[in-house]
Order: sequence, then C-alpha cells, then structure tokens
Amino acid sequence: MSKASCDGCGRTVTISGGIANLWSFGTDAGTVGTAITLDLEDGTSHLLCYPCLEALPDYPTAADVERLEQVDDETSQLRSR
Repeated sequence: MSKASCDGCGRTVTISGGIANLWSFGTDAGTVGTAITLDLEDGTSHLLCYPCLEALPDYPTAADVERLEQVDDETSQLRSR
C-alpha cells in the first residue's frame, strides 16, 4: 500500500491497490486502505480519509474540502464560515 496525505485534514492515509496488493489474491479485495478519492460534481478530485468523508455535507464542493480540519486521530469537522 502507498501512503499520502488527506486533502482535508492532512493526516497520513494508506491507499489500497496497486503493486502492494498484487499478491493478496483477493483476500482483502482492495478494502484495506484508510482513504478514498472523491470526485466532486464541480470537477475537482480529492483524496480524503474516512473521518473527513463523514464530515462533508451531502453535496460537497471544493470549498467544503478546504474547510475540513483535523480534530483528533479519529474525527474531522468543518470549520465555521
């Protein structure tokens, strides 16, 4: 698995797939990562950890992603405007 930073809060996340999962033979089926790339309706794409995904509104924009902040190791929230 590779590592990157969450576009929302900046915490280090792992990304499943790629060469690291080549020899797992489907045992994890690509579900081991701690982040996902979210393609928004405004055409932007963001790598986000699951706490940041949960903090976003139903129809997020790039501005919502910019407002994300890390609260602790397990949660994220939106800064007030």
